[in-house]
Amino acid sequence: MSGLFRVGVRFVNRPATVKLILQPEACSPILIPSCSISGKTLRGSNLSRPKPFPYLEKKYTAFQACKDVLFKTTTNRFDENTKVVVVEGPIAAGKSAFAKELAIELEMKYFPEATMDGCYKNSYGYDMRQLDPRLPLNMRSFDANNFLQDPTNRNVASFQLRMLVQRYSQYIDALAHLFSTGEGVVLDRCVYSDFVFVEAMFKNGFISKGARSVYYDLVKNTFSELMKPHLVIYLDVPVQNVKDRIKKRSHPAEVNSKALTDKYLTDMEQIYKQQYLKDISTHAELLVYDWSNYGETEVVVEDIERIDFDRFDKDDTHMRDWRFENEEDWTEARARYMDKFDLMNYFNVPRYDVPELIVSPEDYKEWYEVWYDAPGMKFSKGYNAECGDQGILTKTKIEKRF
Repeated sequence: MSGLFRVGVRFVNRPATVKLILQPEACSPILIPSCSISGKTLRGSNLSRPKPFPYLEKKYTAFQACKDVLFKTTTNRFDENTKVVVVEGPIAAGKSAFAKELAIELEMKYFPEATMDGCYKNSYGYDMRQLDPRLPLNMRSFDANNFLQDPTNRNVASFQLRMLVQRYSQYIDALAHLFSTGEGVVLDRCVYSDFVFVEAMFKNGFISKGARSVYYDLVKNTFSELMKPHLVIYLDVPVQNVKDRIKKRSHPAEVNSKALTDKYLTDMEQIYKQQYLKDISTHAELLVYDWSNYGETEVVVEDIERIDFDRFDKDDTHMRDWRFENEEDWTEARARYMDKFDLMNYFNVPRYDVPELIVSPEDYKEWYEVWYDAPGMKFSKGYNAECGDQGILTKTKIEKRF
């Protein structure tokens, strides 16, 4: 059994039942998730819920939303595991392997850690990083591997802002999945912990005060649209163990990295523990484990099953984002995450006072001409004959891009 300590969690033995609440204004029952998450052993195999809404293929219309309110289709898909679980921890902690196993045990959908692939691979799978030799130096791709090898590069600031966008985009996807299917989600890191990297970069001189200011302007303008996770699990690994694991796994970008210094790793650990975990625990349940020698997923599942997510009163900040009085409110929240394009527009915050985030007109023109001449980039998705799209003349739907 792995060593562990629990933060802000009271364990209560309660059965995983569905709770029925009567709405005063309508005097009709509404189904909401029950208080406890259950592992697949307790859940059994006789689960049934309405057919998932095909949110990846079908647009969520106002007519569909009205139907969902009338027939309570959104909440009828929910059960005790319709929750957002996030796994956090330092580099090389073992988050990915653990999060995958946890998702299987809880019968939830696993979301891997967001990467810059979402920024550089277009909808046809073409990797835009192939264009780098033809682009101006400060307009070339820059991802985590580049940062690890060159943390003082001018493009570090824009890279971290793009990572914020990628994590935000993925979190919307996770919420859209939960609301449309009723299936819970397990994320490997999430947008709420992204600032840990920004603060560590700033403390180590990798980004400027101005770039940090832009980052928090974007956070202020976007995070209010999201719903915080129900549960955060932090895998605690000391810095020396992190360094040993990095050395053992021998990832090319991490070997002799100029970014992964003792100071940077220590700063990340302190920011995680002193800021992120403290802040997120005012809303979410929090489990912290000593993962120095790894641990057993089954033990974590048993601890999760003991958490009563419904023990807080209406004025408590815990679970506040997940308290709705009627089906209309649940459906309105669902509709918000079905229109991802609209939510991504909240990143349009004009700031022109940070030099490393500004490009010249000449560089932008050169980038634009190369970027939008790439396969799959000349026209909207579905209208690129060179990529195999057919029936272009009869199409009427245009996919929005952000």
